[in-house]
Amino acid sequence: MEQIVVFDMDGVLAEVTESYRQAIVETVAHFTGQRIERDLIQDYKNRGGWNNDWALSQKIALDLGVELPYDTVVDYFNEIFIGPNHGDGLISRESWFPEPGMLERLQQRFGIALFTGRLQYEAEITLKRFAPGISFDPMLCAEHVTKAKPAPDGLLDIQTMKPGAKLWYVGDTVDDARSARAAGVEFIGIVSKHHSTREEILRLFAQEQAVAVVENVNEIESVL
Repeated sequence: MEQIVVFDMDGVLAEVTESYRQAIVETVAHFTGQRIERDLIQDYKNRGGWNNDWALSQKIALDLGVELPYDTVVDYFNEIFIGPNHGDGLISRESWFPEPGMLERLQQRFGIALFTGRLQYEAEITLKRFAPGISFDPMLCAEHVTKAKPAPDGLLDIQTMKPGAKLWYVGDTVDDARSARAAGVEFIGIVSKHHSTREEILRLFAQEQAVAVVENVNEIESVL
């Protein structure tokens, strides 16, 4: 039986503390005049349903007393995230979690795929920078699914594309875990031992029946 490891991107393959998370901080500050702590962002993420960072920025601003049109939030967020030269904004601060050779070794045993809440062009900026030789098949991004995580649509689509294959989904949020559970896919959770809400995330992963939890993506070979 073919086995496919499906990766989430943010917090799993790419370190996004200084990119997506900082873009939320800067967007909220721009519109509300208030600087939030990153732990507040994690609190929203742990509640579930906030996989979309544009919508989360809008929600946090609203909770701080400023109501904003969604498109206004998206435009500003993208301006600082992508940058004027298509990749020189906050996205340029990202780093790559997989150690050299890890994904290549994995490909010798498994198919690898990507299911991310990023838009495809955002994903490609980071993939071209850090993993130009790696092919994710398929690669499903935000615009490819009708309903975003925690809905299982992306994983169900991959099951349709790869009939009979066993899927594993590797993610770092409760929405990833809920998406996998709803699709009937084995979930491997990632949470660093230094994470500010580690115990809460471990509880959520257990609740969603994660088959394993590791500290970073480089440990999944031993689990698989």
